[in-house]
Amino acid sequence: MGKAIPMRDEILNALNRFTLPDGGTLVSRDMIRALQIENGHVQFVIEVPDGDLAKVIDPLQPQIESQLRNLAGVEKVSIVLTAHKSAQPATAPPSLKVGGHPKPQSGPMKPQGVDRIIAIASGKGGVGKSTVSSNLAVALAAQGRRVGLLDADIYGPSQPRMMGINKRPASPDGKTIIPLHAHGVTLMSIGFMLEENKAVVWRGPMLMGALQQMISQVAWGELDILLVDLPPGTGDVQLTLCQKTQLTGAIVVSTPQDVALLDARKAMDMFNTLKTPILGLVENMSVFHCPHCGETSNIFGHGGVADEAKERGLPFLGALPLDLATRLASDDGRPVALSEGAVAEAYAQLAKGLIHGGMA
Repeated sequence: MGKAIPMRDEILNALNRFTLPDGGTLVSRDMIRALQIENGHVQFVIEVPDGDLAKVIDPLQPQIESQLRNLAGVEKVSIVLTAHKSAQPATAPPSLKVGGHPKPQSGPMKPQGVDRIIAIASGKGGVGKSTVSSNLAVALAAQGRRVGLLDADIYGPSQPRMMGINKRPASPDGKTIIPLHAHGVTLMSIGFMLEENKAVVWRGPMLMGALQQMISQVAWGELDILLVDLPPGTGDVQLTLCQKTQLTGAIVVSTPQDVALLDARKAMDMFNTLKTPILGLVENMSVFHCPHCGETSNIFGHGGVADEAKERGLPFLGALPLDLATRLASDDGRPVALSEGAVAEAYAQLAKGLIHGGMA
């Protein structure tokens, strides 16, 4: 007989036995994030609302690990405990004013405590760049990285919906902006500052000012990596980020379709012109597996991005399938990387590759 494989429900049932001092359990109070089970290795994030509760839970971790290791098939347990900072009531709304122009800088911006800043870019819209950004952020957090996600797609912010959180950030002094948190990721988006259906009608300087404020005025805290979900194309936001920020590099997302690759090449040319390192390429919507008949279809072609990376001497970071679960999870505010299955595994492998490559 082969080794027993621990099931997700067994893990959650075991975690549900730990009663918290102020009532409820880790499961009933929705504190378990990014649960993954792989080859007997159980790993997850405990996300608590404040530092006081974290101090209470921290001594319980050895008991939790011991309880889980008693389950059949569990060989190793890894737990990451994260706590949100208790935000003070805002005395004034964040000063991200519509029409604000950028302020003079003494040099390229880099938020204090942030180790790396990586842009997620695409040459055109519709290739799944924002979906890749949210799921990669969650997958990196599941690997124990401290991750921030900045939604810089100011005309079309989608991260509030994809990450399942949409409320106005607090500001203790009318200048500092306290970011939001979801699924183990620190978040900021212009979408948090506006009504969901409100259009952003700004000229270039206003975009540049907003981006400057979201990078420099947000209290990002200690992060291993800040992912920046760029708008599609090669416009003002991309130019500002590359020229005004200490950017580690960029990851370019494209489908294998020829027309998408045409625009991806323009994005890569822009980064080369601006002396921004291209860390690698990701092929999204690479293949479709029919859930009914099992047949594989290359709806947008296959392998085009890998071929492009090889031709340019760039790393090919991975291929992500086209899958209905990805769309449903994004609309539901729980990125598919939080679940189990082929798509979640693809994002986990992408995250591991970035970590092993020293990029995250």
